[in-house]
This record gives sequence, C-alpha cells and structure tokens, in this order.
Amino acid sequence: MEKSSVIANVTGSAVVVRGGDIDTDRIIPARYLRTVTFENLGEHVFEDDRAQGDHPFNEERYQGASILLANANFGCGSSREHAPQALTRWGINAFVGESFAEIFYGNCIAMGLPCLRVSAEDMQTLMAAVESNPAQELVVDLEARKVRYAGGAVAADIADGPREQFIKGSWDSLGQLLDAGDQIGETAAGLPYTNGFAVAG
Repeated sequence: MEKSSVIANVTGSAVVVRGGDIDTDRIIPARYLRTVTFENLGEHVFEDDRAQGDHPFNEERYQGASILLANANFGCGSSREHAPQALTRWGINAFVGESFAEIFYGNCIAMGLPCLRVSAEDMQTLMAAVESNPAQELVVDLEARKVRYAGGAVAADIADGPREQFIKGSWDSLGQLLDAGDQIGETAAGLPYTNGFAVAG
C-alpha cells in the first residue's frame, strides 16, 4: 500500500455555508446511514436543506468548490463518519471554519481533510470575499498557517500534531499499519502469548 500523500496546502475555489452549529444530520440525513459504502453519498449532501430552497450547494457559482467555509461548531451532533465522507465525495478537500465539533474534526483528520480555524471576524471577511467573487482561488496553507484569497490573507490555526501529520504525509494511520505488516508479523511471532502466530504482511 502507498504511503499517505503529503498535504502542505489545498488550492481551489470555495463554497460558503453560513450558520453556526450545522450538525451532521443536516450534512447527511440519517436515512443514508444504512448504505454499505460511502460511494454515492456526495449527491445527498445537505439534501433536506437543499430541498427547502436556496442553499449554496445548489448554486451554480459554487459547483466545483474544494474548500468549505463555515462558522462556529461545524459538524456537531452525532459522530457519523458519513458527514465528512459525503462532503469529500461532493468535492470538498479542506475546511476553514471558526470552530469544528471534536469528532467531526477527528474524522476529517483521519481521512486527510485539513480543518483550519480562523477568527469570526476573519471568517466574515473570507465569506464576503468569496460571495462577491466565487471564482477566485483560495489557498489553505498549512505550512504558513494562512488562508490566502484574492484580497490578501488571514491567519489560520491548526494544531501542531495534525499539521505535522499532513505535511509529513503520516496522517493515514491505517495505511501506516498496513505498510508495517512485516514488522508486525515479526513482533507477533516473537510474543509468547501468540503461540508463534505470524500476522500476514
């Protein structure tokens, strides 16, 4: 298995999703939790919200966006991994928000989706800039801890641990485990309580 890819920055257009406390039930409705795979979840992102009328994910100007701008406590509610899985299948590769729910944040990191925090004031600036010019390119720069847009740049925070994992390409813990299959097998074979059982590499 290939090693995790290095993610030093994410570049692309952005979609603005205004409102605090947007929970995972809104991101992907509960009826889609029964799916066996995550493959087709992207088409159902914010499905119920979108059905009620105007929603940024319905707007032509935001199609193809790879960065999501959010307000406070984005991804709260139930701990379903389906929420970030659905968003990344719609096309989102990074999140910039005022804050994120802890479990949503952890699921994103495990999937290779950077989540950076900016101040409420800077988020209003970013959102207004993108709404006035949705085609502009943003750069979510993990190394510099900044988000760059056509009008300048704002400071963005990401914890040292996840930042280092992304920059070094070590964010995929399952991938690392599979890559170390031979070492795991050797260790297991030498443990008295495994009866010499070797884990297949």
